[in-house]
Amino acid sequence: MNLMLPKIDFAFKLLFGDQRSKNILADFLKAVLPGLADEEFEELTITDPQLKREFSGDKLEILDVKLRTGSGRSLDIEIQVSDIPEMRSRISYYLSNMVTEQIGRGEHYTDLKQAVSIVITDYDFIPESARCHTVFQMLEKEEHFPFNDLMEIHVLNLERLPPDGEGRLIDWLRFLKAETEEEFKMIAEKNPMIHEAYCKLQVMSEDEANRMIYEARLKTQRDDYSRMNGAHQRGLQEGIEKGREEGREEGQKEGELRATRKIILEMGKKGLDVKTIAAVTQVSEQHINDILKEKI
Repeated sequence: MNLMLPKIDFAFKLLFGDQRSKNILADFLKAVLPGLADEEFEELTITDPQLKREFSGDKLEILDVKLRTGSGRSLDIEIQVSDIPEMRSRISYYLSNMVTEQIGRGEHYTDLKQAVSIVITDYDFIPESARCHTVFQMLEKEEHFPFNDLMEIHVLNLERLPPDGEGRLIDWLRFLKAETEEEFKMIAEKNPMIHEAYCKLQVMSEDEANRMIYEARLKTQRDDYSRMNGAHQRGLQEGIEKGREEGREEGQKEGELRATRKIILEMGKKGLDVKTIAAVTQVSEQHINDILKEKI
């Protein structure tokens, strides 16, 4: 049996967005957010547990996991395997919505709870850092202290996994990154919750309806990648052709300049005055004087 890959967003949603297995989600979140007390994850509420049984294939549809913690924090988890150019802007937009949608008319700003976006990528989303886990807040530009902790972004980069790293978070990321039965089994042996996730992944993968949606989603993501890669290649080719054309034009201009300079020098040798040379060549008298002086 071929297991669904948990890094494909449909499988990720099935695995972590199920009310019946919130213990798996809680263990993963404790690994990502170790600064929060364990009590925070005892009463997780998944706010969008429904998953369409008929998948549209719309590349703009985001299969994320939205939830609230025991204290009311809003969390959003999503996984992306393809580079999306507008990804940073989209994350900022969604995160701001997670804050503003908490209060309505007549409610107080003091009621706002922290909103946390957890983004897992299987490509080099944050090239500025070599770490696999980067955290972003709103900070003072020079002294780097936080304005507040109302919004926080965690980026987990599967491409940056340290080969010899250890710990609960590294184990979870290796599980998400795994692609073979051997890899899944090896990681599952290290953590009871990951073992439970592995068992659930097996059950999910045997469901024919799930498999059909998963395959459709996988095909959509591959098609999107091919389109983006094709557009990139076309852009490169167009850039090369444009460069060649500009090079030809530049070479032609240089050739014309050399020919004009040669004519000016020949006319100067024959004793023609600058005004006459300018009238014939349509070159300024100053430039003609400069060319003649250079030769001398």
